[in-house]
Amino acid sequence: MATNAENAYERFTAAVGQADGVGEWLEITQERINDFADVTEDHQFIHVDPEQAAQLSPWKVTIAHGFLTLSLLTKLDASIPKDMSRFTGVMMGVNYGFEKVRFISPVKVGSRIRASSVLAKVDLKDPNTIQTTRTMTVEIEGEEKPAVVADWITRLVYG
Repeated sequence: MATNAENAYERFTAAVGQADGVGEWLEITQERINDFADVTEDHQFIHVDPEQAAQLSPWKVTIAHGFLTLSLLTKLDASIPKDMSRFTGVMMGVNYGFEKVRFISPVKVGSRIRASSVLAKVDLKDPNTIQTTRTMTVEIEGEEKPAVVADWITRLVYG
């Protein structure tokens, strides 16, 4: 009898190359940027000083840290519609890393971002564990180029 992971592996395999969908918009506020700066101790003026950014920055406003945008993938991903049958029996998901991350465009304060994902690869690591690689794209509302494109690797452990 197949395990939950083995059953899910078949469903994931059938979906390789397909888009999961697009998530909900999230506004990037100065408060969120400042909180991230405090946690990471990165208080560069282009992130936290609106007056100096208006004078010296090419964007004329503060911008989110690239790592803030990347760290928001968990939240942004949660609002992307998914085939939940692939997750039947999941006990936990673990970040395994990234194959590639590119910060393409800055996220200006007050902008709204959302994510989309495409399943790029799936591997059955053992009878209870699947590893997925999804290409995540974070778009900025009204901007031509995305903020971030990253190949995100996740391990799913099934019971």
